[in-house]
Amino acid sequence: MLAKKHELEYQTILAICDKEHLNKTYEEGNISFTVSEKFFGGTKVSEKKLKELFKNSNSINLFGNKCVEIAQKEGLITESSVIKIQGIKHAQIYGIQQ
Repeated sequence: MLAKKHELEYQTILAICDKEHLNKTYEEGNISFTVSEKFFGGTKVSEKKLKELFKNSNSINLFGNKCVEIAQKEGLITESSVIKIQGIKHAQIYGIQQ
């Protein structure tokens, strides 16, 4: 998995993807989603490190079955919060309170 933090004035956005999806575009129906290097291309992280990063982010954008399932196991999202694009899980989490 790859993780990249985007520090903004009032929030921290964490972009996470399963590394095999980087620099690919997925389309289904009227949805087109590009897993861009600019937004998602960060540091390779373990599951343990990813869980630490979750705690220090206000918003999280996830693309990939593995990273989405970790967020689900941590109780950050439910299955109803997840969409699939070409069978691959995607979720966005906003306003995480610490």
